[in-house]
Amino acid sequence: MSAARRVRPAGHVGPRWFTLFTIAWLIIWTVQLTPLQLLLPLQLDTQDSAEGWVSGVVSSGLVLGVGGLAGVIAGPIAGALSDRSSGSRRRRRPWALGGVWLTAICLLLTGMSAGPWLVGASWIGVSIGIAVASAAFTALIADQLPVEQRGAASSAVGSAQALGIVVGVGTVVLLGLGVFDGYLVLAIAMAVVGTATALLLPDPPTHAQAVDLERAPGEYRFAFLRDRDFRWMLIGRLVVNIGNALGTALFLFFLMYGIGQPSTEAQDNLLLIIVVYTVFVVAASILTGLVSDRIGRRRGLTIASALVQAVSGVVIVISPTFEMTMVAAALMGVGYGGFSTVGLAFATDLLPNERDHARDLGVVNTTAALGQLLGPVIGAALVALVGGFWLVFAAAAVLSLVGAGITALARERG
Repeated sequence: MSAARRVRPAGHVGPRWFTLFTIAWLIIWTVQLTPLQLLLPLQLDTQDSAEGWVSGVVSSGLVLGVGGLAGVIAGPIAGALSDRSSGSRRRRRPWALGGVWLTAICLLLTGMSAGPWLVGASWIGVSIGIAVASAAFTALIADQLPVEQRGAASSAVGSAQALGIVVGVGTVVLLGLGVFDGYLVLAIAMAVVGTATALLLPDPPTHAQAVDLERAPGEYRFAFLRDRDFRWMLIGRLVVNIGNALGTALFLFFLMYGIGQPSTEAQDNLLLIIVVYTVFVVAASILTGLVSDRIGRRRGLTIASALVQAVSGVVIVISPTFEMTMVAAALMGVGYGGFSTVGLAFATDLLPNERDHARDLGVVNTTAALGQLLGPVIGAALVALVGGFWLVFAAAAVLSLVGAGITALARERG
């Protein structure tokens, strides 16, 4: 192995690092998922229009899709640029701060917008900001943690994702906030908490990390594209995330129009579903992350988690009631909590080149984000096709199964 590919030994980090890292991801997930689950559907709902409620479902899916596509492009680009930082410059902090403030500003703009065009344009900015900040924070795992702590860090990301939904939706619903007030609270929280964590998390300059930024003669710039196992991991991660998004992104519309609950009752029940989902995501994230660190194996747990997620879609197709939706939420929490946590740790183990950590992990984040943005678009199309939701959850189950099979093609290192 050439000096250009030498992996710098990393020391163990302590509770302070993990606490700050978890808080950073908690605020990222809160400001991303609260609009996705609640605020955007409420903004774009068209129940009383001449076109009917399906129009609102389609608009919501398209807004999330277009905004997410912008984030998919921005994440790897921001990661690649931060990888190129050299000398005494910080590699990750400036990008984290820039992403945080862009997100906060565009959240305010989204709250002040009306109609799918303006809402969609503002949401593009939110998606880009989140992608940039996420790329910077994710790179810290590979920059600063040894292999035996990466599962724990990934479990922090997965747990924060579930908790973020509860914190955000719970705040809006329990305080009775309107749409604009909800966006305002999210923007302030992002600006304050995101800035604090970006400044407090360590980010040694490039020269202190002994990272060689020069490529060897003939070395391929996009090594991850030639790495068989990394490619299969990325594809599997994309497919499973599409399955998850199909099963979760349209929950509010499903409660209102699939089960027939009034809007206020549906919002309250959405919070209950999210709480159940969260409890099982957090439990599965912590358990699978620690187990994968202990046994040093990731692939098997990743595949098993995707299979559990598939079962959740089958449950709702068989019995589309509120009670069985709660059961499905628990199963999906177990499946996605394990998959997102161990899958991220698996991805860090497969990174082809140390100098491209942020870019390649930006691509890993992108596959997850792309899945989450394609899910609502595909789901909206399936709802419009059959005038209901059964095909959405059936597709979620099938894609989760396919994603598990694709992930099985990626071999573990070492």
